[in-house]
Amino acid sequence: MKINTNNLTTVLNKWTCLLRAMLMVALMAPAVVVSQSSPAPVNLGTAGDFVILAKTGISATGVVQVTGDIGVSPIAAIAITGFGLIMDPSGTFSTSSLVTGQIFAADYTDPTPTKMTTAVSDMETAYTDAAGRTLPDYTELYSGDLTGQNLIPGLYKWSTGVLVSAGGVTISGTSSDVWIFQIAQNLELGNGANVTLSGGAHASNIFWQVAGQVTLGTTSAMSGIILCQTQIVMSTGATLDGRALAQTAVTLDANTVTLNYPSVPVELTSLSAKIDMNEVILSWSTTTETNNKGFEIQRRNNNENEFNRVGFVEGNGTTTDVKSYSYSDKDILAGNYNYRLKQVDYDGTFEYSEEIEVNITGSLEYSVSQNYPNPFNPTSTIRYSIPKMEFVKISIYDILGNEIKVLVNELKTPGNYEINFDAKELASGIYLYKIRTGEYSQIRKMIFMK
Repeated sequence: MKINTNNLTTVLNKWTCLLRAMLMVALMAPAVVVSQSSPAPVNLGTAGDFVILAKTGISATGVVQVTGDIGVSPIAAIAITGFGLIMDPSGTFSTSSLVTGQIFAADYTDPTPTKMTTAVSDMETAYTDAAGRTLPDYTELYSGDLTGQNLIPGLYKWSTGVLVSAGGVTISGTSSDVWIFQIAQNLELGNGANVTLSGGAHASNIFWQVAGQVTLGTTSAMSGIILCQTQIVMSTGATLDGRALAQTAVTLDANTVTLNYPSVPVELTSLSAKIDMNEVILSWSTTTETNNKGFEIQRRNNNENEFNRVGFVEGNGTTTDVKSYSYSDKDILAGNYNYRLKQVDYDGTFEYSEEIEVNITGSLEYSVSQNYPNPFNPTSTIRYSIPKMEFVKISIYDILGNEIKVLVNELKTPGNYEINFDAKELASGIYLYKIRTGEYSQIRKMIFMK
């Protein structure tokens, strides 16, 4: 049989051209896996308490506006420059006219050093989590140049740097969608470039994990949580809707940094109390939460005009899921009490719940409780009760028995009482407090630790 080699060659040439075309299309298109589901968000832990967190320093030039807490660790407060820090009397934080929030450093008074060590550790854990996510939805998308593109929810991965020029980039999705961008080198947002959110997408669900440096160009607008292994540099007039979490330093120059939460209020649906002997168990729930740092539990007995803090329960940040909470107030003396919640946002704003009244039954007797907290800095609460009207004196003594302060020295009616002792003018050490009435006397020890 004679084979027509000319026809065979023609067919092979056509198939070769077709395969080359298909290969070129495949190389030009982004690598996409089948799954397009939104990834789970990155858990920031206590690093989420800060809008700016750095290990080696935070510097500010010009008029900076920061809404939220900022902090450094393990470096000391001397590495926070340009803010004109004003130390709080407690020594645990400072403030600044440039910051709507509190400022923390590793060398501040306890418990701040522990707080900052934990926050930095949580920041590093969050970075590792974001960098370690596998099975990306997109790899090497647009060769790292996102200018003019529209990004849907998913896990993105680049072995190079990423650039967004003046044309900007749009991130589109719902308020519950999540974006994680894994960037092996630098991230640069060009001068005047904007990261625009569309369709309800929210900055708190966008995570930029960057192994190199992050540079936000002049008057650029960035959105999202920046988890940077090195330095974050914000050029003149750049803004950030999100958090700047850097494992080296953050540099600011006439910038605005905040995290704008969606308009989902903290809706408290119930607050109730159950009494078990001398324990009050408070329970409450929320249907939605926004920027919710947590709930301060406050108590007042009928012999007092002001509420006192007795505890704190961490909130769940921003969520549209129903959340349930509880708190146990133990060893309560007999009497009538009012409780309320002080709901606190990350930016320091707060709102009170309605009050509820509880009645702890039982006959009154002479007693004085151990101060709480103990050890303390600089304030602590002492509770006592008397069964009849008489003159009461409560004094503070040093360890040598010298009376240094009188807290109560007056006639009291029967009932339960609380007093706050402020030791900020005293040196750290062991102190004694003594209650004396006509028929009763008791001494207890307290420890003041600055």
